[in-house]
Amino acid sequence: MARLYLTLLTFWPLLYIGVQSQSKSRDTCIYQGDEDTYSFYEGGDMVLGGIFPLHSSTIPLVSTFTTKPKLIKYKFFTPRALRWMQTMIFAVREINQRQDLLPNLYLGYHIRDSGDDIPVSVKRSLLLVNGQPEKGSGRSCEDIQKLPSPVIVGEASSGVSMAVLRTLGSFKIPLVSYFASCSCLSNKREFPTFMRTMPSDLFQIKALVKLVHYFQWTWVGVIGVESDYARFAIQLFLKESERFHICPAYVHIYPVALTQNAVEELVNILKSSSATVIINFSVDSYLHGVLKECRRQNVTHLQWIASEAWATSKVLWDDFGDLLKGTLGFAIRRADIPYLGSYLRSVSVSDAQTSHFLSEFWEETFHCRLNGSLNTHVHGEEAENWPPCNGSESLDNVYTLYSDVSQLRVSYNVYKAVYLIAHALHNMSKCEPGKGPFQNGTCGSLYPVLPWQLLYYLKQTHFTTLGEEVRFDDNGDPIASYDLMNWQRGSNGSLQLVRVGFYDASLEDDNDLVIDEPVIMWHRREKVPESLCSQSCLPGSRKARQKGKPVCCFDCIPCAEGEISNQTDSIDCLTCSKETWPNQAQNQCIPKTLEFLSFQEPLGIILWAVSAFGACAALAVLVVFILYRNTPVVRGNNIELSFLLLLFLCACFLIGLTFIGKPTNWLCQIRYPAFAISFTLCISCILSKTVVVLMAFKATLPGSNVMKWFGPAKQRSSVILCTFVQALICIVWLTTNPPVASYNNKFMSATMIVECTVGSEIGYWCVLGYIGFLSSLCFLLAFLARKLPDNFNEAKFITFSMLIFFAVWITFIPVYVSSRGKYMVAVHVFAILASAFGLLLCIFAPKCYIVLLKPERNDKKRMMN
Repeated sequence: MARLYLTLLTFWPLLYIGVQSQSKSRDTCIYQGDEDTYSFYEGGDMVLGGIFPLHSSTIPLVSTFTTKPKLIKYKFFTPRALRWMQTMIFAVREINQRQDLLPNLYLGYHIRDSGDDIPVSVKRSLLLVNGQPEKGSGRSCEDIQKLPSPVIVGEASSGVSMAVLRTLGSFKIPLVSYFASCSCLSNKREFPTFMRTMPSDLFQIKALVKLVHYFQWTWVGVIGVESDYARFAIQLFLKESERFHICPAYVHIYPVALTQNAVEELVNILKSSSATVIINFSVDSYLHGVLKECRRQNVTHLQWIASEAWATSKVLWDDFGDLLKGTLGFAIRRADIPYLGSYLRSVSVSDAQTSHFLSEFWEETFHCRLNGSLNTHVHGEEAENWPPCNGSESLDNVYTLYSDVSQLRVSYNVYKAVYLIAHALHNMSKCEPGKGPFQNGTCGSLYPVLPWQLLYYLKQTHFTTLGEEVRFDDNGDPIASYDLMNWQRGSNGSLQLVRVGFYDASLEDDNDLVIDEPVIMWHRREKVPESLCSQSCLPGSRKARQKGKPVCCFDCIPCAEGEISNQTDSIDCLTCSKETWPNQAQNQCIPKTLEFLSFQEPLGIILWAVSAFGACAALAVLVVFILYRNTPVVRGNNIELSFLLLLFLCACFLIGLTFIGKPTNWLCQIRYPAFAISFTLCISCILSKTVVVLMAFKATLPGSNVMKWFGPAKQRSSVILCTFVQALICIVWLTTNPPVASYNNKFMSATMIVECTVGSEIGYWCVLGYIGFLSSLCFLLAFLARKLPDNFNEAKFITFSMLIFFAVWITFIPVYVSSRGKYMVAVHVFAILASAFGLLLCIFAPKCYIVLLKPERNDKKRMMN
């Protein structure tokens, strides 16, 4: 802003003195200041102004303020800008030859060099809009050598355009830019007279962010030259990149006048960063110093992303092709302008001798002098040794950026800008009096053209040229369309700009960017380079942000047990449902494995084999007792109850098989009642045997008649009665809240337990309690009968069997409660088998020993003794 105000203070007297002079004498005009003859000019009914950055990078001059300043010197001459100038001239002449467009209005042009410098641009834009009298003074004010321009085509730089707009905006003079892309210029409150054929940076930034996101670059460097264009573009990029979780590794603005300290600071940042992708917002001329220092420090690993300001510039390739190979960038739409190439190449020595601009280009291209007059303010002192031009030079024999029409992009924007003005003037010329858009239906004036009226028509104009429909939005911005360009080395070492995709803002959001990835040639290798702060977290893990660092810097944490992540770079892990569990990679929930005690697994095989063995053993003892039923040992121990007890023990062994296999509702409702009733029958039989033994010895006392109450029928009835009580408990249990098969998901594991839930806990523990009650009663009676005569006494064997029974089931309770799944079932089966084997061995093993192995002791006489 300070430079702008300095410019206004410097050049505003030029307008003021002219006005004062006219107020004193309307017949004469005095031109204040130096004659500026560096321009292209052709008169007409209306003269279009044009301002282009033919030179760039001014060489600072120290002013003493005591002498007249010397001519400004520049570091660079831009042949590409000369092509833009010539394209404007070509378009104006083409329009003048057409009969369907402005047939009654002849267009002229007045084109000047901006030097890519704000003070120079403001001064020369004032020259364009004020016109310029013939050299000398005292001429009539109407006798002006160069007519004022009511509209200007320019400028290329956004910052320069803003300065010119702030100067000319008060006069409502339209500025139609062909290359200024800063989104800030879309602010119509601040820049109401601005239009452009160049898309706004807002769309370029969206394209760049989507490009970076497409290749999964989340850690990129962002740099730009000190300018409004770069600052606004970087600001937009940082804002837009947040939507796609892209982080800037660094953001650096480097000065236009790049000192050695400044460039070393910048390159040190590039060198120390882990980001391999760098986005640069500047024009090509400001990159020379940066790339030169990169080469000196051997910083050659960077993948450059070009803004549209230098995406198709070829001036950097000859010196830095090795650093820029593989560069990607969005370029504005390309077009082929018929006959422009031949027009550009038609420039001859005679043309160069009549124009300062062409003479500089001619000398720069052929390294020779025209008429001994050298433009040393551009070429430098080293050009003094150039020989004179001999007149045989021809543009057909050399390659120059000026005559290269293979990438007409900015030139096409210049072409469209001229046609925009022409169509707006054409619409004004067709206005019918009384139907105009202005007060009282008046039409716009063509003689002379008033800038504010022309601005109205510019905003309303849309047209078609070279097959493209050109439209503008409310901000005066065209619909954005970019080509994605890739810098590739040709077979002869030259730069080949290859179109590898496009971005079209008019398409849907998901389809606006199209990339032909196989065509891309990368900087160092065939595969896409990586630019990450942290490697992506694979499925099965989640991101954990590193403290104090951007969101793109993170650690990868494996998902917790029972959780998965099925996407790369997941922020959170997902909990699997109760029916599913993560696979080994923890990237997918799969159905849980059903867990139950099956017949096929080793533990199940052992248990059912032991169950079958126990049942066979009980049946074998029963067979022995049947075969030896008439022997004293068998007959003397209540043969009927012994037979029943053996049958019930066999059932107990077989009941264990109902606990093996996949539980179902009907199996669960059979399992527990069968277990309860079978053990109740066994304990009831043992209880009856104990009572009979005890009462038998009581009956031997004189006067005792107790045995009549303990005959065989009474013994069977007692067994049935005890079992009936248990059966009644089971019936109540089954009818109120029966056991059912269920899937247990309480435990965090890959298995889902299929188990029988008891339903009513009260019913379950009543069943066990009743069995415990009968066992306790049996143990008590057996303990009382333990000292009766040994030969007929089973009491001590029953006592011992009950001790084993209690030990098994007392141990069972804590182990059962602490177990889960199939192991809980196995504990239950083990308790059943252990207690059944305890009863079988303790009660019947001694008898079988005598019957089978000591038959001499199995007689009545020995039993009586």
